[in-house]
Amino acid sequence: MNATTALSRATPRALSRSRNHLSSPFFVLTVLILASATAHAVDGCQVLLCLAAPQWRAIPQCVPPITQVLRDLARGKPLPACDMAGPGSSASHAWSSAPDFCPPQYIHSYSSEHALVHTCDYAGVVSVVIDNVPFARTWWAPDGDTVTEFSAAAKAQLGSWDTRFESDYAAWQNTQRPSVAPTAARSEPSH
Repeated sequence: MNATTALSRATPRALSRSRNHLSSPFFVLTVLILASATAHAVDGCQVLLCLAAPQWRAIPQCVPPITQVLRDLARGKPLPACDMAGPGSSASHAWSSAPDFCPPQYIHSYSSEHALVHTCDYAGVVSVVIDNVPFARTWWAPDGDTVTEFSAAAKAQLGSWDTRFESDYAAWQNTQRPSVAPTAARSEPSH
């Protein structure tokens, strides 16, 4: 229960009995801390629904909670859970690790003094599963940038979605050198 709910449930008689306590610095500090914690708490079910949307940024009600979750994840806080998601529906978080766990279009490699170093544009990924079927993976960066990789099942259900992930992949593929098939050594015809 948050501070606002607790205060609204108090009876007027109880409040009048404790009016002298309402002005105490401890009470004011407690209410401010509770209200602050409540204002920053994110509903895991709303996060799950927003990350399963075709474009979460296009839904005004999704922007504040997803922005907060991304800030929280960047600070090492866990992804909020959704107790009402039902069996087979969930969201989970994992940290990225290039080159093994990062989409190839977002990997950058450079040489250091001793080895080839790989980095990923995204710090982590939130995977959404609906009815035991992978639905979407939203890759996120600490600056708030995200890109969502929708599964075939999600695309079939949604009909339209943010295609940035596919566009970025196609652009990356176009930069890759085509592999040249080895040709058989030519032999000069003998006379």
